Amino acid sequence: MEQIMDTRTKLLNEKPFNLMISLSLPAIVGMVVIGLYNFMDAVFVGQMISPQAMGAVTVSYPFTLVNSAIATLIGVGSASVLSRAIGKKDQTTVDKIMGNLTMSVFLLSLIITVIGMLFTRQILLLSGAKGEILENAVLYLRIIFAGSIFVNFAQAANMVMRGEGLLKRAMIIMGAGALLNIILDPIMITITHSITGAAYATVIAQIVQALVTVWYFVRKSKNVRIHSISLDRTLMPQVLSVGISAMLMQLMQLIQQTIMYSTAASYGGNEWQIILGACLRIQAFAFIPLWGISQGFQPAMGTNYGAKDYSRVRKITSTFIMGTTVFSLLFYIPVMLFPKAMLSMFITDNITAQMGIGSLRLFFSTYILLGVMILSITLFQSLGKGGIAAMLTLFRQIIFFIPLALVLPGIGGLGVQGVFWAPVITDMGILILCFILITKEFAKMNKLKSLNYAVHKVS
Repeated sequence: MEQIMDTRTKLLNEKPFNLMISLSLPAIVGMVVIGLYNFMDAVFVGQMISPQAMGAVTVSYPFTLVNSAIATLIGVGSASVLSRAIGKKDQTTVDKIMGNLTMSVFLLSLIITVIGMLFTRQILLLSGAKGEILENAVLYLRIIFAGSIFVNFAQAANMVMRGEGLLKRAMIIMGAGALLNIILDPIMITITHSITGAAYATVIAQIVQALVTVWYFVRKSKNVRIHSISLDRTLMPQVLSVGISAMLMQLMQLIQQTIMYSTAASYGGNEWQIILGACLRIQAFAFIPLWGISQGFQPAMGTNYGAKDYSRVRKITSTFIMGTTVFSLLFYIPVMLFPKAMLSMFITDNITAQMGIGSLRLFFSTYILLGVMILSITLFQSLGKGGIAAMLTLFRQIIFFIPLALVLPGIGGLGVQGVFWAPVITDMGILILCFILITKEFAKMNKLKSLNYAVHKVS
């Protein structure tokens, strides 16, 4: 209890800048390490095999989000149940969580593995992949689907570890898996002389991480352990009710990227799928630290809003927005100044990399504003206004984006460049919407502050 009070005191009183640094840095480091998994797969494959192989990895990536969706559904939901059970000192519920998680992940992953391995080619055709990219992607994705149970268990259980408050331990286990994958990538590619080496490296690293996680929850964990492995009818509704919204975020990203790849293939062929894949990889990796900062932002917002310190809420929001914008320059400036060098990390063909220079600059042009967007979404989540946060996410990934991605390539001779314009226009529209909603929210806070002051003065 004393530790909880110390944390609360820190969130309510520490200078906003110092608070931002102390809360955000651990999250940024942990998420960057995790993000190296897919990023380094694409780098090694692009450099050691061919641009077509890199294209195959990037085209496959959206479909691996099905696994992330399963892990998030069960992991986020279980972590939420765990946190509440710990608060209530409900050890009976705590003892059921890992057994329920293990069985849930096993059953759902089994379905993904069977369907994924049987219909790999048909699934990939949805992205518009063809020729050498399609053949390589089939080889890669089939192996990734074979390892679904391991990655889903490792990720879901890691979320439970974080829900227990063991952020450092969770980061170490996840980071060790990512490091092993990076070490194995060049070794396995050299042995197999094909894209399958990268897939095997990923699955082996995930198996090791899953085994270490099992060992931890069986042998080392003091509070949360694996007991009877079975579905619990009382837990599942609670797990699913919380986890479903987090799962939908992953599935919306799958839909978004599948449409982008399919449209790029229709208007530009394999070369533009390769360029788009490299652009998406660069942006996805650069986006990870922004998510890390938002994780630090969330507890600061929730605690101060709950304490009705509305002035501090505004001050912390402004500090985090400025900090995120400045931090984003670390990625924005190099990409805008040296786009060919960035593309060449994935694309060894000089002509193809040269073709993508203008497109990467366009695609990345709004990156510097994305921190404001993610902090806006996190702000509304922290204030308990999940509907607004969900609306912003849905508008960005589906409602605004999909019509633009499908229509723009056919307007004014834009062609494949329309695929790159779609997210730029979408992000500008969402940014304006975020500004309007935040302004209204702060206006409400000012009224609440005045009301509280009046009540306090009367009393």
